[in-house]
This record gives sequence, structure tokens and C-alpha cells, in this order.
Amino acid sequence: MRRNSIALLVSGVIVSFGLSSLLAQAQQKVSDAQVAAMVEALRLAAPQTGIANDGLYSEWQVKPETLKGWSKYCLKKELTPTQFENSPTKARQVISCITRREFNKQFLASNNNETAAVRGVGCWWMTGSYTGCNSGFTATYLQKVVGFYQQQRSKPATTPLSPN
Repeated sequence: MRRNSIALLVSGVIVSFGLSSLLAQAQQKVSDAQVAAMVEALRLAAPQTGIANDGLYSEWQVKPETLKGWSKYCLKKELTPTQFENSPTKARQVISCITRREFNKQFLASNNNETAAVRGVGCWWMTGSYTGCNSGFTATYLQKVVGFYQQQRSKPATTPLSPN
């Protein structure tokens, strides 16, 4: 009886390790390079209205009401549109944080399909929904995002030079 209990316990541990390994693979996080490529793709694809003071901020064309929630989530404090606009470093930090969050969600939802995840994030970025960007302006925008993303991902990775 005692041997059966030990064998059952050992079997349970082995199964547990196996399942945790599979779960870790299923929940694979996107890499820094993927996030950087997505952030840049969103920046490059951002619609340019051609109107000064159009109510959108930074190179990513973010709405002020969206910016408040994102900055609070990512920086633990709200940024004003002016602070966001005037600090490219903070803007990129917030955009990278939000992009990572959404990219991870879409990567998981698409069973680690990178292109599907990029499409989901791009659609969400423009509409607030992960789907429905199949026609009109949003489809054109999404094509740009995917194209820019692929361009960014095909570039060789750069590493900062260390000081001598």
C-alpha cells in the first residue's frame, strides 16, 4: 500500500512537471525584439491627419483619454498629453508597455502565431477590438502595420556598444 502511494506521488510529480513545461510553452511571452518591431510598426503606420492640433499625441497618434489610462497602468502615474508629447522616451516607454501587454494576449490567443498576433494588436490599436479590420480604412491600416512589422523583424538585431 505504501509503495503504491509513493509511486502515485512520484507519478503525480512527473505529470505536474510535464504539464507545467507544456503550459510554459503555451504561454510563451513575446521577445523584446518583437515588441520593439511592433512599437515601430505602429509608429510608422500611424495615420497622419495633416491637421495641426488634431487632438492626437506623439508619433503614435494617441488620444488623450487613452493616454491617461495607459500611462497610469505603465508608469503608475498619469501623464498629461503635453508631458507625453514632449517626452519621446516616456511615450515610447508607455507604448512599449501597452504593446507588450496586448501582444502577449494575442500571441496566446493565436496559439503563438506571430502574424495573427500582429494583426490582432494592430486592429486593437486602431479600433479597440482584436477583429473586424477586414475592409476599408482599417484593413489598409492593418496591411501597413503588418508590412512595417515584417520590415522591422527582418532587420539585424543591434546591440549597444560597450564603452571602452
